[in-house]
Amino acid sequence: MRFDVVTLFPELFQPFLTSGITRRAFASGWVDVRLSNPRDFAEGAYRRVDDRPFGGGPGMVMMAEPLAQCVQAIHSQRGDAPVILFSPTGKPLTHDDVERWSQSAGAILICGRYEGVDQRFIDAHVTHQISLGDFVLSGGEIAAQALLDAVARLQPGVLGDQQSHVQDSFNVALDGLLDCPHFTRPEVWQGRTVPEVLLSGHHQQIERWRRDQRLQMTQRLRPDLIERARQSGCLTPADEAALTGQL
Repeated sequence: MRFDVVTLFPELFQPFLTSGITRRAFASGWVDVRLSNPRDFAEGAYRRVDDRPFGGGPGMVMMAEPLAQCVQAIHSQRGDAPVILFSPTGKPLTHDDVERWSQSAGAILICGRYEGVDQRFIDAHVTHQISLGDFVLSGGEIAAQALLDAVARLQPGVLGDQQSHVQDSFNVALDGLLDCPHFTRPEVWQGRTVPEVLLSGHHQQIERWRRDQRLQMTQRLRPDLIERARQSGCLTPADEAALTGQL
């Protein structure tokens, strides 16, 4: 798959693409990431890519033409592809979305800056708008890296244990629940002990404990996910008993 990132700051991506476990996906080409700077498509000696907003107001707005020229150049190289703009007005990114993008041929990622992007470019070229949440970043680069990282770790062979991502929070394999707590050595740390069941070697009891922990943690922190799992028929009588503390 191929992701073309349109950014005024391509240098921000170099450490990201060469560090951590997900570098395997980028180095191998499983996730082919290419960087394009709209400033290279701007006119004039100063290669200007932004200007004051019509109607007044603070800040600057990214101009439509350099972005359009950049996207058209990418399309000419790779053919048609979805164009994603990272924006506070976009749809919040979910694990289901990440799984769909991880099985796609990729996309063109637009990293906005300043007060925003000329709406005419959005109307003409953008097919998807994505938000990381109800807050504002200074640019779309962090959001683009978040999507790339989430997609890369789902590629076969990237994680040391392919079951690792199956146990992630929000995964449908866990009925969309949050993950359970995890523990490692030593068995006692600052007077805090590992739950006894995890030391028992009884795999069926361990799995029930982990399931109960997922349910209880999700109910405490994200009750909306419990309701969604309940409506989809994913909760068993034993699950409901764990939620009411009757086990």
